[in-house]
Amino acid sequence: MLTTESLTEAESQLAHNLAITLVKEDTDVNEVGKVIAYLRSIVEQPDAGWRFFSYLKTLVTNGRQIGHSGRTPGYYRSIEGACNQYLQSQQANAQTILKILGWAMRLMRYYKVSPIEEMSISQSPQVEQISERQAEIAEVFQSQKFEIDQVLDATVLAVKGNRVTYEMLGTIKLTEKEPRKAASLKEGQVVKVKITALKDDGSIKSVKFIE
Repeated sequence: MLTTESLTEAESQLAHNLAITLVKEDTDVNEVGKVIAYLRSIVEQPDAGWRFFSYLKTLVTNGRQIGHSGRTPGYYRSIEGACNQYLQSQQANAQTILKILGWAMRLMRYYKVSPIEEMSISQSPQVEQISERQAEIAEVFQSQKFEIDQVLDATVLAVKGNRVTYEMLGTIKLTEKEPRKAASLKEGQVVKVKITALKDDGSIKSVKFIE
């Protein structure tokens, strides 16, 4: 398992920038996972870095033929563009690329349920390393598999009119319309909610109060 200590400050910045860039471009986390799987399979080869970037170029060129949906070519373009921008300087060290990409994918799952507007690409060479909190949350999303009708504990963060903001698993925040229940809920109250919809990447899209 990767730890926060396995990333230098520069590598931490690259992982953050990669994740933010890909999330803002609505890139499918699963496609990033496939790219990582390919690199892992060749990482011991002496020219692994060069082969990795060639592979990304091939994906973009042949995206329409090998893609599973109409959006897949766009995912490939986003992944290639982000990797060229942030990882090209690491081409000689495939192990480092693999490490950074692995953390970027974990952080993507975290950032997809965080207020993305508050995050930005860091240009400074002086950047805080991925915090223990971020690492813990990223690990949750790496292993968590959500399902429709799954019941979760949720804390009521705010009630405004018929809209209730819930927090689940310590980090997932969603605001839902609860016309029948909002008036009876109070901030800080812990309730049960049911997952009613999932996003394409498997993260939670919406929930509903049940008790």
